[in-house]
Amino acid sequence: MPRRPTRTVPTVLLSGIGGSGAGHWQSWLAGQLADSGREVRFPVLPNADSPDLTEWLAALRSTLEGLPDDGFDVVAHSLGAVLWMHHAVSGHPAPRPARVALVALPADDQMPAEANTFLPIPLDTDGLRKAADGTVLVGGDDDPMCPGGIARAYGAPLKMAVTVIAGGGHLNVESGFGPWAAVLDWCGRDNLAFIA
Repeated sequence: MPRRPTRTVPTVLLSGIGGSGAGHWQSWLAGQLADSGREVRFPVLPNADSPDLTEWLAALRSTLEGLPDDGFDVVAHSLGAVLWMHHAVSGHPAPRPARVALVALPADDQMPAEANTFLPIPLDTDGLRKAADGTVLVGGDDDPMCPGGIARAYGAPLKMAVTVIAGGGHLNVESGFGPWAAVLDWCGRDNLAFIA
């Protein structure tokens, strides 16, 4: 059986509050993609421990400059996923990704006080659909940052595909997510489905 082609488009990674340290799956993923010759854009978001939505949006838009419409992917974790949602519904004329994976979205009432400029989290189905060819939501079934579960908090109101990771917690280092084969596999495939 012939080996299937591997997706080679650029990938934008957006981290949560405090950034993604060396042991985090996003840092591991950035290395894996770069080692395979993929372009990776992984911005250091300003004031990562005390984020401001306006500053983070500016950093995101700078990161997107020059990318081809429908020719790149976005993988965002936690507050980085909330950042993407704000960008998506803003109507800003930035390049449009082919696919977006929003991982471990926190619930409004679980957002840390230092991230209050990101509230409320916009639940705008039309805005998110227009901002990318496809968006998938990924979350742990026991995420302390989203106690109701990502399917109920985001999947149902946004009418979007959801992949629930059993025992995944907040899908961070603390819940055992350093190297994560499923996210690397998603980056290497052309379809939107995220296979846990």
